[in-house]
Formats: sequence, structure tokens, C-alpha cells
Amino acid sequence: MSQSESPLTAAAHQALHKLSQELPDACERLDYVKRMTDQAASKVLGIVESAQEDAQAVGRQGHELSESLQRLAAAPDLSVERARAMMRLCAAYAAGAAGFADRVKGLQTEIMMAQDFQDLSGQVINKVLAMLRPAEAPLQQLLAAHDHVEPEAAAQEQLAGVQTPDKALQQDDVDALLAEMGF
Repeated sequence: MSQSESPLTAAAHQALHKLSQELPDACERLDYVKRMTDQAASKVLGIVESAQEDAQAVGRQGHELSESLQRLAAAPDLSVERARAMMRLCAAYAAGAAGFADRVKGLQTEIMMAQDFQDLSGQVINKVLAMLRPAEAPLQQLLAAHDHVEPEAAAQEQLAGVQTPDKALQQDDVDALLAEMGF
């Protein structure tokens, strides 16, 4: 079928041709966003696990100290030396709790910094969308001409929003469609 016989307009053909050239870059950009997202999620999970371990240690020490203080308070023969020893334990626990609070503050800062990818990933996604949107109408025309279905019906049928795994096109389907278009 020659270009003059093609059901695609020149603008549609040009838009699809441009998309075919930009598609590898779009895929590479989305892979980059995925890697950044994976790295940030792993970092945040690692930070949270570390903080949980510290929190468990501080909690365990607090419970032990509380039990010791209750036993000491109930003891009929409280010596000055035992009271001083308990006060040293309390001071050590207070210092540990203060250190834990400082570490948690630092971890919270690290978590916020790990989210810096979001701004960059948003920019990349916007660029990919800018590459893909101009090809949507020509692709709908192509599908409509190929299936002899109205463009609006083809768009609803083929390009309806986010694809779930049971409705997503398989790679073979995409390859066949691109081959039909001469790409």
C-alpha cells in the first residue's frame, strides 16, 4: 500500500514516525524513573529498619529500668548506695534515649532526602508523556482504519487508561502492530 493509499494522514504518519524514534528514549527514561524509585524505596526501608532496631533497644531498656525502679521503691531496706546506683542507671537511660531521639531526627532527614527522586521522576514522566501524547490520535486513526471501527470506539477499546495485567497488550502484540506500521 503506497503512502497515498494509506489510511493515515501525512500528519498522523509523521507523528507515528516521530514516536517510533522517541520510543526507545521514552523507555529508557521510564527505566531510569523505576531505578530511582527502587533505590529510594530500598533506602527508606533500610532506614526504617535501623530505626526500629534502635526503638526496640530503647524500649527494652526503658521497661527494664522501670521494673528495677519499682522493685527498688518497694524494697524496705533502700540504701543510699543502691539509690545512687539506680540514679546512675536512670541517667544512662536518659542519655541513651536522648541519643536515640537525635538518631531518629537524623534518620527522618535521610528519609526526606531519599525522596528527592520524586521531583526528578516527575519531570522525566512529563517528558515521556509529551513524547507519547502527540501519537495518540494517529494511533487511534490507525487502529480504527485497521479494525474498521470508529476512531472513538477504537480509542476506548484499545487505549483506555492504565492497563491491568489481564488487559495489557503483550510484547508480541506491540511488535506486530509496529511491524504492520512499517517500523
